[in-house]
Amino acid sequence: MAQFDALFQPLKINQLTIRNRVVSTAHAEVYATEGGMTTERYVKYYEEKAKGGVGLSICGGSSVVSIDSPQDWWKSVNLSTDRIIPHFQNLADAVHKHGGKIMIQITHMGRRSRWDGGNWSTLVSPSGIREPVHRATCKTIEIEEMQRIIGDYAKAAGRAKAGGLDGIELSAVHQHLIDQFWSPRVNQRDDEYGGSFENRMRFGMEVLHAIRAEVGREFAVGLRICGDEFHPDGLNHDDMKQVAAYYDATGLLDFFSVIGSGCDTHNTLANVIPNMSYPPEPFLHLAAGIKEVVNVPVMHAQNIKDPNQAQRILEAGYVDFVGMTRAHIADPHLIAKIKLNQIDQIKQCVGANYCIDRQYQGLDVLCIQNAATSRESTMPHIIAKTEGIVRKVVVIGGGPAGMEAARVSAERGHDVTLIEKNPELGGQITIASKAPQRDQIAGITRWFALELDRLGVDLRLNTAADEALIRSLNADVVILAVGGQPFLGQNPHWGVEEGLSVSTWDILSGKVAPGKNVLVYDTICEFSGLSAADFLAQNGSLVEMVTDDIKPGAAVGGTTFPTYYRSLYEKDVIMSSDLILEKVYREGDKLVAVLENEYTGQQEERVVDQVVIENGVRPDEEIYLQLKSDSRNKGQIDIEALYAALPQPILSEEGEGYLLYRIGDCVSQRNTHAAIYDALRLCKDF
Repeated sequence: MAQFDALFQPLKINQLTIRNRVVSTAHAEVYATEGGMTTERYVKYYEEKAKGGVGLSICGGSSVVSIDSPQDWWKSVNLSTDRIIPHFQNLADAVHKHGGKIMIQITHMGRRSRWDGGNWSTLVSPSGIREPVHRATCKTIEIEEMQRIIGDYAKAAGRAKAGGLDGIELSAVHQHLIDQFWSPRVNQRDDEYGGSFENRMRFGMEVLHAIRAEVGREFAVGLRICGDEFHPDGLNHDDMKQVAAYYDATGLLDFFSVIGSGCDTHNTLANVIPNMSYPPEPFLHLAAGIKEVVNVPVMHAQNIKDPNQAQRILEAGYVDFVGMTRAHIADPHLIAKIKLNQIDQIKQCVGANYCIDRQYQGLDVLCIQNAATSRESTMPHIIAKTEGIVRKVVVIGGGPAGMEAARVSAERGHDVTLIEKNPELGGQITIASKAPQRDQIAGITRWFALELDRLGVDLRLNTAADEALIRSLNADVVILAVGGQPFLGQNPHWGVEEGLSVSTWDILSGKVAPGKNVLVYDTICEFSGLSAADFLAQNGSLVEMVTDDIKPGAAVGGTTFPTYYRSLYEKDVIMSSDLILEKVYREGDKLVAVLENEYTGQQEERVVDQVVIENGVRPDEEIYLQLKSDSRNKGQIDIEALYAALPQPILSEEGEGYLLYRIGDCVSQRNTHAAIYDALRLCKDF
């Protein structure tokens, strides 16, 4: 398409011609085995992106070169052994057959890791200074260890080449070992590897020379760096331009990948993978600054989500390649859809950071809105039409579970009706989008609405589905996705019936106006409590956030809770932990909240105008219980078939009446991804 011509211009990196300017940049997938070998799941994840048209994928974020650089807890790829070579060959073949190119990021983590797993390594850093995020101690690296690790880098690069990969990217970002030497923040050595600029560059330069001696000049080798560490005692943008120019002058590098911010503290970590609270491409200027001083292509990936944004960046010449990594996690067919003029069908990343926050917890990378990503062996990105019976499918509830069930069933070719009691789709997504830092999550609903319209789903909004209405539709399959209600009845002393406490839903939806002096009690410690507190403070309330957990937002991931904390601290929200809300009672025109310390049993009171509680969701089972007895399957899902990604056995059986299934929060509260995954794996075989 002419309007996206800049995206589709080929460009060479060393001897490689990359078919377009879009890159999926390096990230830790957490799909490799415990021994660090790539798996079928790993291969298919990257094959799907190549099939979808991405020009270059750089896999294996933080893939280790040495056995003393721990990798087990996030299951990164292990390049310290020749056993990886045939696995790379499988990966390269899978990507190449679709016209894509594939590289891997290699590194030694230095101090930026954990020691308590795998080989139980002794971590190293230039001056033995611990890293705050991982809370891990380390020793001062010795010259002999440096020489061993330099050799390990070279051998690792050789293994990537022998496995048929198209190149490597050296990680000198995120405070890994190479850039630990660069930064005076952590390099306080007084030998030939510390002090002066040239000395601090020496270790990385020796790594680069050793790699070139191993793989030759024609194998692609790049360097990923940050454009500014954002620490007053660290490397600023001018410093990083000097670093980039120094390495570029060697002629040994073929590209730079540039991001903004160091990430050795919780606060800076949030910058590296900007969530939906950040503006588009917030650190593009840093990558553009590096491009001014180097002679090889420059990549940049931070919050670049849509093709218009990518086109503008490339047209302006800020960088040579745009990294659309989370965009491809959300939709690996992004490029193909642009080519087919299916822009509205692109499932655009909303910046929820469910993917990367899972990775930082040592869990496999998943997309909040695309349950097929990384499940390519069992879950389809493209839904095939049924070759069997065309069924009448009725879905009750327009939250994420219901929308996905309706979409997948319609893609299969069934006659689908979706009934939603509210005037708009979205369910809890709509409520979440009211919070100050969560508005972009409504993009999930926008995409579903466009797809349901395209597929001709009979959408009935403002319609309360009762038993009589559902039965009158004569459905073959009824799918209940009606969600639940805030679970405030767990403790009768919270005074919900007397109007003494309200839910976070009441506040975020606008049903209840914010009070002047508010206590927010959060037992779940995910997004809803933090969002309500932020919303209240933004609207002028004086807020104390109380939890019985170790800290407010304890279950919110590492790239997300810091942005909440910034906002809450700026608004003078008080945050209190280890306190249980025992009861709420009225005293005059005020409310008294009685709190008890979980560990000491001591009680204390707060006098407030409003008490807001987040205690999760209680499933709505009323309609299910009304319909269950007459259904062919008594409302049951064959979980062995479901978990094995197989069709429900009852679909192949003769019988009168309707099948009844329930998914999402009307079964049990989990999250948006779980709701969408259950809908996809249930409905893909109808």
